[in-house]
Amino acid sequence: MSEAEPAVSVRPARGRTEAVVLVLHGGAEHGTGGVPPWKLAYLRMVPIARALHRAGRGHGVEVRLLRNRRYGWNAPAMDPIQDARWALERIHADHPGLPVVLVGHSMGGRVALRVADDPAVRGVCALAPWTPRGEPVEAVAGRSLLVVHGTRDRMTSPAESHAFAERAEGVAARVARFEIANEGHAMLRRSSVWTRLAIAFTMEVIAGSTDETLTGAWAAPGPQRLRIPV
Repeated sequence: MSEAEPAVSVRPARGRTEAVVLVLHGGAEHGTGGVPPWKLAYLRMVPIARALHRAGRGHGVEVRLLRNRRYGWNAPAMDPIQDARWALERIHADHPGLPVVLVGHSMGGRVALRVADDPAVRGVCALAPWTPRGEPVEAVAGRSLLVVHGTRDRMTSPAESHAFAERAEGVAARVARFEIANEGHAMLRRSSVWTRLAIAFTMEVIAGSTDETLTGAWAAPGPQRLRIPV
């Protein structure tokens, strides 16, 4: 497949497919260049996709990692949203009626939050999401939403993701937000924490698995639930 087209890496479920996770990588505000498979923003999500697959394949979970046509958001075209919609249509065609969880980092987190209105989507895990002031929340209506942000992120704003989570309360079915201490945008210092939260959320939404950390998060009072230190 040419680099002018979106591409999807598929990791199949073991046995019958019961649900699909779509993983979305980051990018930049502007950029019309392609996204080769060695692009760092894409590579950053490969180990997370693998970990999600290891955790979920025995439960019928298929994991798909999308590689966008272009690196940038590129308003007003919003190229990565078009690519994510394309990937979701592929999932519908291959697995009609199955639930989907979206896991996105940075720009991919913003994309996930925008395309969460797809009828198959049950939840969104937004890792260090790019949520500029005024980012709409309507697409997460009725969905489970987990936001995770590093306290030392200088690329996307933890304050803005907190504001987004506040606006999403009462719209999403439930919202929780974790703050990872001493972590930046690249998710490198405490990579295992990011991965553990993404897996716990995904398996809870898709397979009904319980995780003490998440159970406590959903039950916490509003202000505390959106600033959970980890």
